Amino acid sequence: ADLDCLPGLALCSTAVRARRTWELAAAQWGTPPPVRFDPRLYHADVPGLLKVIRETPAEVETLLLVGHNPGLEDLVLALADDGLDDLLDQVRAKFPTNAVAVLDWRGATWHDLLPGAALLTSVTVPRGRR
Repeated sequence: ADLDCLPGLALCSTAVRARRTWELAAAQWGTPPPVRFDPRLYHADVPGLLKVIRETPAEVETLLLVGHNPGLEDLVLALADDGLDDLLDQVRAKFPTNAVAVLDWRGATWHDLLPGAALLTSVTVPRGRR
């Protein structure tokens, strides 16, 4: 919410901890985005996460994933070809619980999302923004 970035859709793991995280995040927006709870996000690896992401409707411009490590950390590192400042190095060093990574990608549809196609523009951790 502080980045003025409202997702068009949130995909959230069905795990209790992920659902609680989503509830806290959703409360930060006046009108939270729609959410889809997907059990495939639990313990998903990069290919599994990409499979779920690629099912996102084309009209969704901004997507939020609420899931688990090491899958999300691996996904950030797989998708980001580059990062602003030293953000990629920071993620490689540590991507803690509740961290939020923002990736910019300009593909035509979510189905076209490929590793190395995004720019890591921001990483926010519970104790502050990196």
